[in-house]
Amino acid sequence: MYDISNYFEARSVEDAIRLLQEHEDAEIISGGTDVLVKLRSGKGAGETLVSIHEIPELHGVDRLLDGTLVLGPATCFTDLTNDPIIQECIPYLGEAVDTVGGPQIRNMGTIGGNVCNGATSADSAATMQTLNAIVVLQGPDGTREVPVTEFYTGPGRTVREHAEVCIAFLIRPEDYQGFTGCYMKYGKRASMEIATLGCCVRVKLSEDKKTIEEARIGYGVAAPTPIRCRNTEALLAGKSVDDPQIYDLIGEHVLEEVNPRSSWRASKEFRMQLISELAKRALKEAIARGKDGGKDA
Repeated sequence: MYDISNYFEARSVEDAIRLLQEHEDAEIISGGTDVLVKLRSGKGAGETLVSIHEIPELHGVDRLLDGTLVLGPATCFTDLTNDPIIQECIPYLGEAVDTVGGPQIRNMGTIGGNVCNGATSADSAATMQTLNAIVVLQGPDGTREVPVTEFYTGPGRTVREHAEVCIAFLIRPEDYQGFTGCYMKYGKRASMEIATLGCCVRVKLSEDKKTIEEARIGYGVAAPTPIRCRNTEALLAGKSVDDPQIYDLIGEHVLEEVNPRSSWRASKEFRMQLISELAKRALKEAIARGKDGGKDA
């Protein structure tokens, strides 16, 4: 049984904000795959839950006239992976969330919960970092936009205020058009595993497919929060895709930008090895997909 004081089903975003204001102990729930596990373990016992799961405008994926992608935070992982817009524009995000848990978890867990719970092990986190995703928050004082690269403040912590609701994730066209990418995850098991390390590498190749015009590298579990390796990204720009030294370059320099820790799942030293190796493998696959005409799957 779960120790829950109150459960409210919000009818709208405004209704959810009102309920959060009225209940200082309230927590937002949508799919519940994180919140209910926490409650079952005894953390947050007796708190109030405000469900946003039935608010229609928080579901689905859309593309605006200017090419901006709008991801509804209550969209479950299965729907995200299978959405035609995601498959066409950013299939590597679908690839990332398709590694979460098993089918039952992916049918319930949402992209909003995966980002807003603040976990560095969230499988969407590394890819959302490389996409420069914008987190749209609505609260009592209106709406604000926060770059996902500035959203996390520490392990399990974000800039979202108590009475704010995440209402969308925005991805600008310049942050996905022309890119190919790859997300790689390491866990002790092949499935149903929390990431020991997650790495996303994305590249934009020149028109002749011979040069890296731009690279983006994101990690989960390589630091207290999801991170980008911007210095290494800059070093890769302009490099030939056929230069074998680019893999040594990425493998060595990402280690200067990370700060992993030891835990019961892996030592810091092992994570450092994974950080280097997954970057090399993901870069190789991202380039291969770019040479293949931009096909990510």
